[in-house]
Amino acid sequence: MRRAGRRSRQARESSPMENGVGQEPGTPEPLAAGGVPAPRPPCARPRLVFHTQLAHGSPTGRIEGFTNVRELYIKIAEVFGISPTEILFCTLNTHKVDMQKLLGGQIGLEDFIFAHVRGETKEVEVTKTEDALGLTITDNGAGYAFIKRIKEGSIINRIQTVCVGDSIEAINDQTIVGCRHYEVARMLRELPRAQPFTLRLVQPKKAFDMIGQRTRSSKSPCEGRVASGKETLRLRAQGPATLEEGPSPLEEEAARRVDDLLESYMGIRDRELASTMVEVAKESPGAAQLARGLDSVLGEFAFPQEFVAEVWAAVCHPSAGQE
Repeated sequence: MRRAGRRSRQARESSPMENGVGQEPGTPEPLAAGGVPAPRPPCARPRLVFHTQLAHGSPTGRIEGFTNVRELYIKIAEVFGISPTEILFCTLNTHKVDMQKLLGGQIGLEDFIFAHVRGETKEVEVTKTEDALGLTITDNGAGYAFIKRIKEGSIINRIQTVCVGDSIEAINDQTIVGCRHYEVARMLRELPRAQPFTLRLVQPKKAFDMIGQRTRSSKSPCEGRVASGKETLRLRAQGPATLEEGPSPLEEEAARRVDDLLESYMGIRDRELASTMVEVAKESPGAAQLARGLDSVLGEFAFPQEFVAEVWAAVCHPSAGQE
């Protein structure tokens, strides 16, 4: 094996491939019927293998062959012998409930995936004394919405048992499993004031060094960032995953601004959604064209007109309004 690996580069490049194995120089190509050279098989795509662990502790597993988040969860579940529905969300390169490292639509080829699974269930009663609860909601792309941020001084901030990373399973005994984050945020906004309601939450299973942790993630320009300048696997809800270069600093900053607008207008944070909106905005000559583009790609969100105008300005005229 070692001698074969030392063949000259020229010999390797000139050797035809058969099922991924190089033929020795001078070996005649196989002939099909009639003496015509048989077509060469297509070159196999490189195997993209990622390492994974359960965040609360487990051996290391290897996964490959997924094209979206749901398939990723299925692969992780197969490795550890659990149900895919046990997985609440994943973080990259840390086992902690760190919303700065939340897995979104891109995974760096060198990233290590930690899966956070269902832990204890808890119920809290909340009285809405203000219009805003102080929650920012995101979802895992596979049916679970969870808390990404708790605003300091807010109603939810005063309830010590509610933590960042908790999955919202039900509101007033109405299950919301399968709902998108914007649907959950809308349900919470529409709850009447001064009337108590109940949240059923599922917290991620914690390792011993994480017990008692109550994280309130603050805004950060690096939120959701994967290794910049390196190749990443881009996961898509529809269509196959693609291998792409990591986002540029300008694209990262534009996506961060749009993510901030999503939180301001809709009470959600979703880095992959923000990146998709940046892509559409870059191809739109004006806010009206952006509105039509977003409607065709993301029509279920029903973005308000003033929000679309701010998105277009944030992406195409980022210095407007800045001192």
